[in-house]
Amino acid sequence: MFRFTSLSSGSQGNALVVQTDDATFMVDCGLGLRHVEERLACRQLGLSDLDFIVVTHEHADHVGGVAKLARAANCPVLASHGTLAAMGPDHWKGVTTHALSAHRPVKLQGLNLHPIVVPHDAREPIALEVGSSGRRFAMVTDLGSATSYLLERLKGVDALVLEFNHDRDLLSSSTYPPSLKARVGGPSGHLSNDEAADILAHIARNSLQVVVAAHLSQQNNRPELVGRLLEQRLSSTTQRFIANQDEGFDWVLIQ
Repeated sequence: MFRFTSLSSGSQGNALVVQTDDATFMVDCGLGLRHVEERLACRQLGLSDLDFIVVTHEHADHVGGVAKLARAANCPVLASHGTLAAMGPDHWKGVTTHALSAHRPVKLQGLNLHPIVVPHDAREPIALEVGSSGRRFAMVTDLGSATSYLLERLKGVDALVLEFNHDRDLLSSSTYPPSLKARVGGPSGHLSNDEAADILAHIARNSLQVVVAAHLSQQNNRPELVGRLLEQRLSSTTQRFIANQDEGFDWVLIQ
């Protein structure tokens, strides 16, 4: 078994769960503990099922609930040196932490975890590739542009959660102040729909079973815009889903 689900996806909080025959772990948690417990229960899981938590970077919508969750679930937290340092030692009191090194895979509980540094306005942000039983899954959100190394790593993945943060025209005409527009749309900000679609065009192969569009801006994007791009850029055999803030998405199985 190799499956994944999102409890929430967007600027108000992110939390993704990956489960294999050997381990169950969460990637990021920007939700309060009560919401985590409720949404895990809807997926027939409890806090005691979590073996560890991986944090991609220190922004609140990804790390805000991690320390409290780790203490309640009594599980360790894995993050880059920069992310751990950015939060400070007091934040991690009572939590066992392990530093991940960029581009260096880690073997843990039957899994191959491969952190990939990405361009984002955080201390040392990562995307995450996970391998298990000959299958590969990647979660790539919160980056302003795709590096050649990232594109190379994504070739041959079986399932991909990919940021489709904003539509460029909607961002340009939004009420965001100019500084925020420049940040979001910049090379260390967030992926536009077109940039995410270009990534799919670069890596899409017959092995790509599932693509989930994630981290959509509620102000500067529309699911129907993303849906059209997924239809255009993916094979008819590739399943496609769009994650949302309130429910994330249900379990997706990697065959």
